[in-house]
Amino acid sequence: MRYHTPKSFDEATAIAARASGVTRFLAGGTDVLVQLRAGMVTPDDLIDLKHIPEVKGITRTAAGGWRIGIAVSGAELGRHEALCADWPGVVEGMNLVGSTQVQGRATLVGNLCNGSPAADSVPGLIAAGALVTITSAAGSRDVPAEEIATGPGRTILKPGEVISAITLPPRGAHGGDAYLRFIPRTEMDIAVVGAAVSLTLEGDKIASARVALGAVAPKVLLVADAAKAIVGTTLDDTALEALVAAARAAANPISDKRGTVEFRKEVVGVLARRAALIAYARAKGETK
Repeated sequence: MRYHTPKSFDEATAIAARASGVTRFLAGGTDVLVQLRAGMVTPDDLIDLKHIPEVKGITRTAAGGWRIGIAVSGAELGRHEALCADWPGVVEGMNLVGSTQVQGRATLVGNLCNGSPAADSVPGLIAAGALVTITSAAGSRDVPAEEIATGPGRTILKPGEVISAITLPPRGAHGGDAYLRFIPRTEMDIAVVGAAVSLTLEGDKIASARVALGAVAPKVLLVADAAKAIVGTTLDDTALEALVAAARAAANPISDKRGTVEFRKEVVGVLARRAALIAYARAKGETK
């Protein structure tokens, strides 16, 4: 195995472009190193991205959003007061990943690239409208977060491509988001069902919304019908019932030892409703 420590994304993608065998990028390492130690993968080239200066940054964009480096840990996200104030749902999703020790290393990008439909940080990113910057030797392009995963363990990333940053849009006034999940234990588990809602208000009415559901399909779902159900409403009982119905209609889960199809469809409606109420209260400034 060849171990590389590039000092820029140009250098990293050049190494990846020359590689002919199995290539893995290393940022937090909570997935890659576990897979390596378990013998699930043996890279010919392991490209460690932590030596690139900007990968640990959390910075404001010119538009007022946030650019998050690929090696920023969950613990670092949770300590960033301004980011937590703008996008609490994104941060609380990431802060559910693993143990306290894992939080010191795990990253948003790693959780996204793992391609798990139950990834806790991904619904919040999708609901927020996050953009993902994909870089290769040919240049960079921005892709919506909901387009990255194509199925369990699969992404749109091609050989030689790497995610170089995640960008969250400006929160703006009168906006709020939230992420909730169901697990059978109190902690240290993966979502049986997850739901994230992000919305903005004009007065008391919802002007825009995005709803993302996790662990109820082969990939995290962005559900347009669920968002339409609440836009233009004050999130009254009728709107909430329509949201629940849309979330359950969009869900296409499996039955396994952690939950049946029927259970997951029931719970996804419950969580979508609760997340919407929390996001609405946050948008009105009634809760953090």
